[in-house]
Amino acid sequence: MNCLKFALCVAVFSLFAQANPAIAQVTPELRTPPAPETPRINGPVIYGARPGHPFLYRIPCTGVRPMRFSVKRLPSSLTLDPHSGIISGIAPQRRGSYRLTLVAANKLGKTSRAFTLLIGDTLGLTPQMGWNDWYTHYAHPTDRDIRTAADAMVSSGMADYGYQFIDIDDAWARKPNSDVPDLMGPPRSLNGSILPNARFPDMKALTDYIHAHGLKAGIYSSPGPLTCARFEGSYGHEAADAQQFSQWGFDLLKYDLCSYSKFLKDHSQSELQKPYIKMGKILRNLDRDVVFNLCEYGLGDVWTWGKSVGGSSWRTTGDLGWVKGTNLPGFYSVGFANAALDAYAGPGGWNDPDYILIGTVGDARKANLPPQPTSLTPAEQYSYMSMWSLMASPLFFSGDMSKLDAFTLNILDNSEVIDVDQDPLGRQAKVLRHTPQELVLVKPMADGSKAIGLFNLSSDPHTITLDWKDIGLSGTVKVRDVWRQRDLGAFKDRFTSLVPTHDVALIRIAK
Repeated sequence: MNCLKFALCVAVFSLFAQANPAIAQVTPELRTPPAPETPRINGPVIYGARPGHPFLYRIPCTGVRPMRFSVKRLPSSLTLDPHSGIISGIAPQRRGSYRLTLVAANKLGKTSRAFTLLIGDTLGLTPQMGWNDWYTHYAHPTDRDIRTAADAMVSSGMADYGYQFIDIDDAWARKPNSDVPDLMGPPRSLNGSILPNARFPDMKALTDYIHAHGLKAGIYSSPGPLTCARFEGSYGHEAADAQQFSQWGFDLLKYDLCSYSKFLKDHSQSELQKPYIKMGKILRNLDRDVVFNLCEYGLGDVWTWGKSVGGSSWRTTGDLGWVKGTNLPGFYSVGFANAALDAYAGPGGWNDPDYILIGTVGDARKANLPPQPTSLTPAEQYSYMSMWSLMASPLFFSGDMSKLDAFTLNILDNSEVIDVDQDPLGRQAKVLRHTPQELVLVKPMADGSKAIGLFNLSSDPHTITLDWKDIGLSGTVKVRDVWRQRDLGAFKDRFTSLVPTHDVALIRIAK
């Protein structure tokens, strides 16, 4: 965000802290510096789309507005709005790589960035980024909630860093046997089309609203007859529902196993694959790109087959919001499990350890209560985002978009941290070392550098040393602090950092 937005966010955080004394006791360090007022283009440098399908991409760019955008070598089937930076139209019919140059200029400067548009069969060449409503709205989202989130993604500056999906989770459809007026009514029309409940009066108008922001829309269903929250599922109507989602204009489908479990003969891979093979094939044959997020909680080693059935990402564990903490908050155990699966992630298919639960966010055990400020310490929140980015995880925030504060945006909106997640090489970090006191993750990057996380897992400050020989280097190596976006200098043979409790030193190194 630019300096003006940053100042406004700080003011908002101050008011937020005054209303929440527990937060006001400690003013957290804002490690991410304000974005320069000159343009900086963020997000991925490679993007996949299928030939001849509707195309939408909002160029993520920080800096003072107004700004003017241009694109060199833009295919003739696409158009650019030079004021918003939104590229739209129809993807080229010819398969292959289109090497574009994105350009952004304002009164203070001009910048450009190489951008490859890869037209083929593979979506999700880098992990998806966006927002999902579940841990804020649970089983009671509304059209207004989703529109508010879309507005906030742009006004807060999150879209300028590459966040682009606005996802509706469970409870948008009608609920069989419900006595709640908004949820009642036949779940399907006479021709079998699934119907939204009264809280979503016009799905096409909603996706049009999201798309007008240059953002993408996600929706949720289950291969079972009911969703997890007992709303109408897609069992027996898979093709019709996928076609309806496409006609409404959705760009992502989260497919949650839920009530399909009763149809499983056993928990063998072949049984678990069946509903995802079926829907994956249907989605591939639609006339629009729909990212497929498999949600079956890591059953049957889904990471070994998720991509082959059409998945762009697959949940590797149960819901993070239900994981109890011990001496460490729950996200650590989920992260440890996901970190062991680095061999199975790469361009087009990503291990998904669930959403980023920071800011003002709900409690899965108390879903009937309003969201509250996270109980995670500032250090733990920096560790959370660092771990997810090193693991090349989808970056989906699930806190309250109407209550974004300066600190939460400081975590979510660091261009160099996001560059680690969105690196085009698409390699998930490997575990170099994991002891009760520390975790060291090492992620190779496309430019030959390495992104490294030194995580302190202990209840006291802990000194962590990384010997260059342990990662195949020797001599003097340059080290950069990724969170603070500053060079630390050149270090011979090793790097040592005193890391506070449950904190992280996120560095990027190069010879």
